Amino acid sequence: MKTKSLLTLQDVKKIAAACEAEAVAHAWGMSLAICDDGGHALWVQRLDGAAPATAPIAMEKARTAALIRRPTKAFEDLINNGRVALMSTQAISGILEGGEPLVVEGQVVGAIGISGGRPTEDGQVLQRGLQALVAR
Repeated sequence: MKTKSLLTLQDVKKIAAACEAEAVAHAWGMSLAICDDGGHALWVQRLDGAAPATAPIAMEKARTAALIRRPTKAFEDLINNGRVALMSTQAISGILEGGEPLVVEGQVVGAIGISGGRPTEDGQVLQRGLQALVAR
């Protein structure tokens, strides 16, 4: 049997607080989502000024990153470089930049999804969440 790390509610709150602080500091209306390694929602938050559609998009980005075990930007880059067939996949739908797996000791324990800003802004907020997990 293998032993694996799991996200705790304390971990999730710490990640969410870091993402929220970064978004609020720049007055970016966005949503954030955190899921476990199977893509199941642990946290979904829509900040003031975020469009309603950003919450489910953030969750799909997180779910996709957890399931594919890679940043969602990898899919966006492949599509932008001509691999448009990826857009037809039904198993995953968060194929835009802004989803990133959470990795502890080489294992994916969950993922973060951010939606509502420009791709670089989503990425910047996402990085704050990743840093919060590392600092735990």
